[in-house]
Amino acid sequence: MALPATARQLRLDLGIEIEADVNGIEMGILENGMAYLTQRGLSAIAGAARSTIQEISKEWEDNFGFEYEARSRASFFANYLREAGYDAPTLYMEIERNGSAHYAYPELVCMAFIEFFAFESQRTNETALANFRRLARYGLNKFIYDALGYRPTDQWQYFNDRVSLLQDASPPEHFILFKETTGMVVDLIRAGLPVSEKTIPDISVGSHWGRYWTDTDLDTKYGQRIRFQHNYPSYYPQSVSNPQTPWAYPDEALAEFRRWFRTVYLPTKYPEYILKKANVLAGGKSQAEQIAGIYKPKEIAGK
Repeated sequence: MALPATARQLRLDLGIEIEADVNGIEMGILENGMAYLTQRGLSAIAGAARSTIQEISKEWEDNFGFEYEARSRASFFANYLREAGYDAPTLYMEIERNGSAHYAYPELVCMAFIEFFAFESQRTNETALANFRRLARYGLNKFIYDALGYRPTDQWQYFNDRVSLLQDASPPEHFILFKETTGMVVDLIRAGLPVSEKTIPDISVGSHWGRYWTDTDLDTKYGQRIRFQHNYPSYYPQSVSNPQTPWAYPDEALAEFRRWFRTVYLPTKYPEYILKKANVLAGGKSQAEQIAGIYKPKEIAGK
């Protein structure tokens, strides 16, 4: 028997981009672009009592990690969600809104509820059946996006605006880490990482490389690193403390940095960084694990 979960899912470090009641269905979109239904919205679209939604959610949470009785209500959700890679200890994402807990049910969980009430519950549920057929063709994410009139922002904006500001920021005869890591960031954006004020990979690189620099006394080998001024775009929260003063490193150390970045940071440090950012990814932990696997040692060796 598996061990039960020992910790409740933490609240996400995300705000709500937009939320509204559309024809009696309460829905919204988080800052990372994840569409969701509230518990009340899920109740309406599944044609089920809100208390039943609460019961199933509590049942999942209380029994997370245990085996379920075959052909039970709990086993349906366990089989449906686990086969799809869902392994969170709650069926919703908990976020904070106006100082109180707010529950957002993601697309996969919502479709599990709708399918259960359409085909598995003891009573015929015409509301769930009609919505299941509708959403099977349309998709819940697209349904919510269109209902709220939401259009995702340009995923490249945060990155491109920083590129523009740092274009000529390197001090003479020195290199800066942002420019040296742009290839990695491009890979990540293409893989689905929303680069924003909450995901700034060059800060992680700078922290680890800075420790490596001092631990191995590279000042003595290549000359001293120096500070330079860098400004975040005005819409970044970090801009309130502009100008920033990160390190620039002697050009003589560039080859060593690239070797360290390729053979140390990407395979051993980056996965830890991105897994800590799982809560800002629409796909959560599974998406973080997928992105973390981009830079496997055997793949890096050939670069």
